[in-house]
Amino acid sequence: MSDSTNPKLAEAISIIKQLRDPQKGCPWDLKQDHHSLLKFMVEECYEFIDAVEDPKKGERQIEDELGDILLQILLHTTIGEEQGTLSLESVAANLSQKIIRRHPHLFGDLQGSRIEADQVVKNWRQIKQQEQLALGKQEAALFSEDDLKLPPMVGAMKIGKKSKDIAFDWENAKQVCQVVEGEWQELQDEICHHQPDLGRITEELGDHLFSLVQLARHLKIDPDTALRDANRKFVRRFIQMEQLIKEAKVDITTLNQNQMDLYWDQVKKDEKKCQKD
Repeated sequence: MSDSTNPKLAEAISIIKQLRDPQKGCPWDLKQDHHSLLKFMVEECYEFIDAVEDPKKGERQIEDELGDILLQILLHTTIGEEQGTLSLESVAANLSQKIIRRHPHLFGDLQGSRIEADQVVKNWRQIKQQEQLALGKQEAALFSEDDLKLPPMVGAMKIGKKSKDIAFDWENAKQVCQVVEGEWQELQDEICHHQPDLGRITEELGDHLFSLVQLARHLKIDPDTALRDANRKFVRRFIQMEQLIKEAKVDITTLNQNQMDLYWDQVKKDEKKCQKD
């Protein structure tokens, strides 16, 4: 592909093709296929999310992470071209057709009509179902295997939202809190059982996590974001704790849990003091 109106994109495509050249290409890139590259696509997407959410990183970091995602897209489309199954052009064409079909208020029979965002989402779902029927698939149930393709926490949120659409949901966060407490008790019962069963513990842990995600939904909190923030806070505090230990000229590997807790508590106190100041 070459596009004189987008020389930088054309250059990027050319570079990827060089990486995949059978004779002169990069040995690592030549070993990759759709399956081996999956983990990198996931990692790059999460790094992009981190760049957007971290105010210290800025637009340049966002641009860099988007470039990494584009790299994965170009690798996959180049592999598809080699196999004769798809191309960047076919992917773009399919995307354009899908967007046009699913936005009738802009491109179709409803063009020019006023429409709210929630109606756009409703139309999107209806049109998607019609597309599935046109492909000969059975009418989609409210829940399907598609709900299991997402990362577990995202999938749990989507399942909860779909349940709410048919009024199969708790009325408020207080009711969900009771469910969370019940699931927590069931998990503790399994852990404290005189003959703990890892399978049962895993099942109860999953139920507890699912209930926590539903609580977040009722509180209008994105649980994925909340957990990433918690991860960031832990790492930030641990780095600060390490610094305190170094300043005390102590080897961290010689400290036990209780000794490290003293430094950890100091970090938390310092944070609270800074927040007050």
